[in-house]
Amino acid sequence: MRAAQKGKAPANAGAVVLSVDAMGGDLGPEATIAGVAKAHRAHPDLHFIIHGPRAQLEPLIAKHDLGDCVDLRHAERTVTMEDKPAQVLRNGQDTSMWSAIESVRDKEADVAVSCGNTGALMLISMMRLRKMPGVNRPAIASFWPSRGPAGWNVMLDMGADVKADAEDLLTYALMGTSYARNALGLERPRIGLLNIGTEEHKGRPELREAYELISNAQEAGQFDFAGFVEGNELAGARADVIVTDGFTGNVALKTGEGTAKFVAELLREALTSSVMSKLGALFAMGALKRLRHKTDPRRANGGVFLGLNGTVVKSHGSADATSFAAAIELAARLARSGFGAKLAARVATTLPSGQDETKSGAPSAAEKSESSQ
Repeated sequence: MRAAQKGKAPANAGAVVLSVDAMGGDLGPEATIAGVAKAHRAHPDLHFIIHGPRAQLEPLIAKHDLGDCVDLRHAERTVTMEDKPAQVLRNGQDTSMWSAIESVRDKEADVAVSCGNTGALMLISMMRLRKMPGVNRPAIASFWPSRGPAGWNVMLDMGADVKADAEDLLTYALMGTSYARNALGLERPRIGLLNIGTEEHKGRPELREAYELISNAQEAGQFDFAGFVEGNELAGARADVIVTDGFTGNVALKTGEGTAKFVAELLREALTSSVMSKLGALFAMGALKRLRHKTDPRRANGGVFLGLNGTVVKSHGSADATSFAAAIELAARLARSGFGAKLAARVATTLPSGQDETKSGAPSAAEKSESSQ
């Protein structure tokens, strides 16, 4: 282990380098460092810049024998789940989260990974990395278990911004296409636009306008448009990428998580309610293990911030070592594929021309005002 200096690249040039915010999760740095160790055992070529208080992290890094694959970057403070994003933006320069994003901004690392405060992470990422040209609103993309060919669907936006106009939804479709190609290996993803019905005349005006924009962009964007999809098709095989605004996406995500947890509890109660039930569960143990593996949310941990000049993976706040390792492996997969450059190229070559300054990499007036406070 080396104590990394800001601006100094890791010694093993050419390796995939991940910037890890070790603080901020519900289970503390014990879980994040254990997740780093788990990911490193599976992928020995990975290198990590770990951010957080040296006194807390050095013993954990030594415990897991991470050795030369880790550079430790001292950061005194932690962004908590209760911290307001705007306050973190003004006063969070000495936090592990800020330091982790800076490593991507300074080209020391390929991707940043954090399980901290989502709002603060998105705001810091937007202000330090900036939006890529052509993107008005960045989005958070997550995996959703499905019957599709990859076993997962991509859904975005999952809560980066509560609003999205028609052009934003088109941008989400393009970014989701690039993400599905690089993360799931889908050559020509199918895009579905979430609505209250599948008929073209249904939904808000911006959805009907987005329908036309996305439909007209199929060939340029190299995707197939499946039209409107309803909420009961999120896990279906009709679309590989589900596009929606952040408010709807976040509600859907939390509803899905809560429903899955409720069904799992009911199933557990049913299978342990009597001796015969327990005997039946014993005979069905293999099938139950496969079901548990398929629906285990830890395997899909890692929402990706799309539309920034740098890649950031947001791990679930309650992530354990297995969950955090999954987020790290996703980050490494995106880094190896050159995802950031491919995403920027897809957006730049497919979006309609003539967009104004607020739909480019330049900060908007609101962002300029906020950053000066």
